[in-house]
Amino acid sequence: MHTYIEVERGVKVYVEEVGHGRPVLFIHGWPINHKMYEYQINMLPQYGYRCIRMDLRGFGKSDAPWQSYNYNRMADDIRVVVDALRLNNATLVGFSMGGPIAIRYVTRHGAHGMRSLILAAAAAPIFTQRPDYPYGMTKEEVDGFIAATYADRPKMVTDFGNMFFATAVSEPFRNWFNGLGFEASSIGTIRGLEALRDEDLRGDLPYVQLPTTILHGKLDKICPYPFAEIQHRGIRSSNLIPFEKSGHGLFYDELQKFNLELLRALHSVPARPY
Repeated sequence: MHTYIEVERGVKVYVEEVGHGRPVLFIHGWPINHKMYEYQINMLPQYGYRCIRMDLRGFGKSDAPWQSYNYNRMADDIRVVVDALRLNNATLVGFSMGGPIAIRYVTRHGAHGMRSLILAAAAAPIFTQRPDYPYGMTKEEVDGFIAATYADRPKMVTDFGNMFFATAVSEPFRNWFNGLGFEASSIGTIRGLEALRDEDLRGDLPYVQLPTTILHGKLDKICPYPFAEIQHRGIRSSNLIPFEKSGHGLFYDELQKFNLELLRALHSVPARPY
């Protein structure tokens, strides 16, 4: 089943779901879209999960307004989707930029409809370096990606995609994966980079009250492993699972382990009382 849900006047986001049972809502990373979870959706429904994937505004099949790509707005989009689909006791899964957006959803909307949180290679709490935060890319490096987007977006997406995986992937897979970035709107690509550059979620972490599983590659060149350690220290009810052989694309670098840990996290959390 697939549908478009209006999240604000004149802006609709694309939502696709498969399977029946307890809901799992997947939030993709920048600059890709819902299709990145193909190798999880192939597996989860047989274990009794209703898998829901949405394209964030500006990405995939969703509308691409000129403005409003901050984490608050995208968290609010998730809230509209949760209410429209009447989700309850769901698990929210956020990869890369989808991670901080998922965190902001949980803190901004009181974990509405959710029972647990899974963060995979999350770009949190901050994607770029600060005087008191020496991790990740510099703001100047992100500005370079923005400039490259204006000049030659396909090349920028390809160059960024080459940083994703620590293990060898086939050329057809790499071409497919980079193609997910090509499907994004140019304005969504730029505004997403601006959000990654500027947002700071350090103040959010102590307010994440859900049981949280953190999955992160030790070889991640985009969101370095210290991100995960900071998340783990900041989120009280969290469990950190390292992926020794994975880069940023841990969902494919160690596909079998990723799917196993995903299932373990989904199985291990009891329903929230309401």
